[in-house]
Amino acid sequence: MSLTIERTAAPERIAQSPRPKRRWLSFEGKLLTPGVALLAALSIVPFVTMVAMSFTHVRLLGGVRLEWAGLTNWVRLFTDPDLGWNWVRTGLFFAATLGLEMLLGLLFALCMWRLLRGRNAVLSLFLLPMFVAPAIVGLLGRFLTDSTFGLYAWVLRQLGYTGDILGGKVSSFVAVVAMDVWEWTPLIALIALAGLSSVPLSLREAAALDGANGWQSLRHIVLPSISNVLLVALLIRSMDAIRYFDIIWVTTGGGPADATKIVPVRLYETAFRFFDLGYAATIGLVMLAASIAIARAFVRMLDKKGLTR
Repeated sequence: MSLTIERTAAPERIAQSPRPKRRWLSFEGKLLTPGVALLAALSIVPFVTMVAMSFTHVRLLGGVRLEWAGLTNWVRLFTDPDLGWNWVRTGLFFAATLGLEMLLGLLFALCMWRLLRGRNAVLSLFLLPMFVAPAIVGLLGRFLTDSTFGLYAWVLRQLGYTGDILGGKVSSFVAVVAMDVWEWTPLIALIALAGLSSVPLSLREAAALDGANGWQSLRHIVLPSISNVLLVALLIRSMDAIRYFDIIWVTTGGGPADATKIVPVRLYETAFRFFDLGYAATIGLVMLAASIAIARAFVRMLDKKGLTR
């Protein structure tokens, strides 16, 4: 009888016990608050300034001052045919670099994955380009493609091409795409190799016992197993490719005849060559919106796969 009374009274004591007070911020959160507030200020203040500049004409003579311009810069943005072509070239550059880097990166990762001896040495040499500054890559590419003494220009002359690589519209665009692919394909290969190393050996052995050949095992087991890793690699590279600037500016400066002038190069020229800072701020805001849209698309894809939880 006493046990029954104690058992029925225990829930009453639990129900009547005071609930712990919720704290809005833990001790660690309070320590991080100043740093987070500083980072927020460093991000918000420039953003608000850019929004204000996009509705003004920025005058620099006699001191910086903002003159209200209304929607002039935004109307110009949507009626500028040159900027439209800049966006087209940006899209072509974006698709070409990401497509080649993903394809070649996966191919090289598969080759190194199959390598049994000397993998670390090969991987170390293969990763060297991504540790070089983009400006140095541009200078190196400009040297190698020089029509007078460049190695690549000499090789192409032996094959029958006598034009200037960086002087032609198509060849210059292909050259800057190749330079970016040369520098950042190792990053994709490294990420893909990390994903390949996590593929269970038991799955591949089971597929081999069932009679699957190498291509079938790659298509139905290996690639689906690393699809999430490849999606993360694509997200990382896409955020960098859309604001690509260094190599193009060092090699061609956006030429010849605007053949390699993508939106970041046009933004730089508008702001620091023609000092049209109001219009440059408008272009920058649109670039920011495009970057956010691409990032959201990839995050939505990751969310569908359950990788953001």
